[in-house]
Formats: sequence, C-alpha cells, structure tokens
Amino acid sequence: MECDGLILVTLSASLRSLQSSSCTYNSGASHFKIGFFYFSLYLVALGQGGHKPCLQAFGVDQFDDEDPKEKKHKISFFNWWYFGICLGTLAGVTVLTYIQDNVGWGVGFGIPTVTMAMALLVFLCGTRFYRNKLPSGSSLTRVIHVFVAAFYKRKAPIPFREQNQSASLQEVEVLRTESRRQLSQTNKLRFLDKATIEDELDLECKTTRNWRLCTVQQVEEVKLLLGILPIWMACLMYGVVFAQSSTFFTKQVSTMDRKIGRHFLIPSASMQLFISISIMLLVPVYDRIFVPIAKRLSGNERGITLLQRIGTGMFISAISMIVAAVIEIKRVKASKDNGLIDVPSATIPMSIFWLLPQYVLFGMADVFTMVGMQEYFYDQMPDTMKSLGIAVYLSVIGVGSFLSSFLILVIEKATCGKQEHCWFANNLNRSHLDYFYWLLASLSLLNLGMFMTLASCYKYKKSASTHTDIENAT
Repeated sequence: MECDGLILVTLSASLRSLQSSSCTYNSGASHFKIGFFYFSLYLVALGQGGHKPCLQAFGVDQFDDEDPKEKKHKISFFNWWYFGICLGTLAGVTVLTYIQDNVGWGVGFGIPTVTMAMALLVFLCGTRFYRNKLPSGSSLTRVIHVFVAAFYKRKAPIPFREQNQSASLQEVEVLRTESRRQLSQTNKLRFLDKATIEDELDLECKTTRNWRLCTVQQVEEVKLLLGILPIWMACLMYGVVFAQSSTFFTKQVSTMDRKIGRHFLIPSASMQLFISISIMLLVPVYDRIFVPIAKRLSGNERGITLLQRIGTGMFISAISMIVAAVIEIKRVKASKDNGLIDVPSATIPMSIFWLLPQYVLFGMADVFTMVGMQEYFYDQMPDTMKSLGIAVYLSVIGVGSFLSSFLILVIEKATCGKQEHCWFANNLNRSHLDYFYWLLASLSLLNLGMFMTLASCYKYKKSASTHTDIENAT
C-alpha cells in the first residue's frame, strides 16, 4: 500500500496534466490535483501505519531467546534498527532535499518510490527463511474478554491460587498456542482472577472459548497491559519535547545566519540532520562500549534496565530544553543589539551552530529514551501482542505531538491578549519562546520524578518457559 501511495505521489509531481503550470489549468483541475495529492499522502500514511509496528516486531521475532548467541544479538537489535532509521532520515534531509530543489520533485519522489519497491522485493525473496509466529486472534478481543468475564464473576470470591480451578485451562492454552513462553501467575490485580473461576454454567458450556471464562494467560496478559499503562502515560511528556525539534527549533534556525562560506545556505529543516548524525555516532558507542562496561558493573545483560535507560534520556531531554532556553535568550539579545528586534524577516548575525548543542542533546536523549521505549514496550508486552507494543511506542510520539499543540494553543490564548506578553508572536524576536522552553524543562523534570517513582515500583514480566514450570507455578 505504501508503494502504491508513493507511486501516486510521484505521478502527482511528474505528470504535466496534474501540474499547476499548465496553460489550460482551471479551478476544477486544481481541486482534482489537490485531492489526488492528499489521497496519495493518506495512502502512504495508511501503509506506514500498517507495516511500521509489524515490521519491527517481525524483525525481533527472528531471534531465538533460547539460543544465547541469538539472545545477545536480539538485545542489540533495537540499537541498530534505530541506527538504520536515522541513516535513512539523514539521506532524506540531505540527498533527497538537494535533488528536489535542484533537479525536480518528480525525481525526488521517484527515488524513494523505487527504493521502497526494491526493499519490498528483497523482503519477499526471504519469505521461505523467516520464522513466523501463528496469529492468535485480536489482541483487543482478548482484553475485552477478560473484563467481561471478570464482570460476570464480580460477586464470586477471589480464589486462592491453590484452589484455582483454572490450571487445566492454562494447560489447554499451552497446547492450543504451542508457545514456549507462558506468563507466570501473579498476585497483583487479583479481582481479574475471578475471570478464571469455573461455575456450573461454564461446566455446562464445555468450552473455554465463551465470554464468561478466561484462561490464566489471558488474565495475566491484561495485568501486563494495565501495568504498562502508567509508564506509557509518563513517557508522553518526552513526546511533547520531541515535537519541538521539527517546529520551534526550525523556526529559530530560519532567523539566524545559515551561510557556510560565501554561497552555500543550509536549509532550515536540514539542521535536524545533526540529530541523526549524533544518534549514528552514539549508538555504536552505547552498544559496543557502554553496555559491556555497565554489564560488568551491574550484572544486567543490557547494562542498565530498560526503565533506567528511558529515564536517562528523559533527563537529557530536560537539559536540552534548558540549553535551548539559554540560547534563545542570546538570540533575542543579538536581535536587539543589532537593531533587528522589529525586523522579523532580517537575518540575525548569529551562526546557527549556536543551536548545535540542543540538537546534539536531542540525539543523545533519543539513543536512550526512543530506543529504550521500543525495547521496553516490545519486551514487556505478552507474546501475543508484540506488534501492539511497537504501536504503543509510536503512539507516544503521536499523542505527544497532539499534547504539544494543545499546550501551545492554551498558552497562546492565555498570553497573547497583549502583544508584549505573547509567547508565540508572529515576530519571533518579540516572542517569549525561552519561557516556553523553561516551562517544558520544568514539566520534564517533574514528570521525570513521577517516572522514577513508577519505575521503582514496576515489576518486570516473568515467564515460565516449559510446561513443567507452568504446572509448578499453578
């Protein structure tokens, strides 16, 4: 689907009949072109939404946890996956941007279209060698099933584990899914355990697939999801900060001196390539130097725990906001000193490389938090919901962007009654963007405190890998 969308985007930029420069262009053709272009973009977005969560989860599934060598490589997978993503981003904001500006948009869109088609072909060629997991039904249905069953049995006493009659159901689940990793039964959220109690009506149904009865595995899966939810909410603040690199950072760049030498002018959006470069430099250092050293000190196979990694990145992102606020104060002062405070279109004689520290800090934060979230939400999800885990990670960035827009809207309504107090004026030199950065830094540090509290109480997923272990657990 994404290939189809890219083909249509390329056509919308290439076909002369769809170009606005045509002599016979009219209002109807204009509406058709706009509609065709947006349909193409939505098709690309729909394709990405379908394959992004599944593709990464599929890649990790190729490693066998029972093999020590493969398990070691699996731990490094997320680091190098993000390295590859940043490599593609780097090519996109440099090579493709240059081609689009100097050769043509048709060629600029055509190159990723051909590249995506080749990637699809390579992927299909390896079909016979992949390790595939059998589908186990809708994740949402399994979650709803547990809550419905627990509601039906809400008046039943919470069973003791020794008296729980669901051990046989757990064994049925093992045989049905043929999974080697079954969740150990836990004592948290015990009210959900009522969903596993067999009563007379259940015995009459003679099946485990009714909405009044669940297996232990289904209940433990829901417990995992509910345990992950507070961590997800605590990660949203990072998504809010993450949104600034492609918005206000770029706006700052557009007001500053972007020249290198006499003739070359760096596009404002291309400054984001320094985030990708810093990530590509730091990922090998983290994976090959930091992890082995930390592993010897902590005994943890990952060097530090997943939540410690995420928290470290959150702290760095808060520091990046503090640095951004300080640089913004300097930028506004430079505009005043040069008499450009009321000339928003003028270039302030201050190099854009003053902004480099905040971009590099963003890259450092991504190495810890972005990669850490990918691994955390994949690893802590039930085996039947791995793709959902990657989707949950992606939702942090999406929801964070919406929250950022909402926060800006609220601040704008609250401060823009008088021009001199407006944080987001049309004239950036008259704005108080530094106030916004200080606010994000403060919220990030408060959120980090909440995250650390949640992390200290969090219990990582435990699995029983054999049928014997499961029987002993029950």
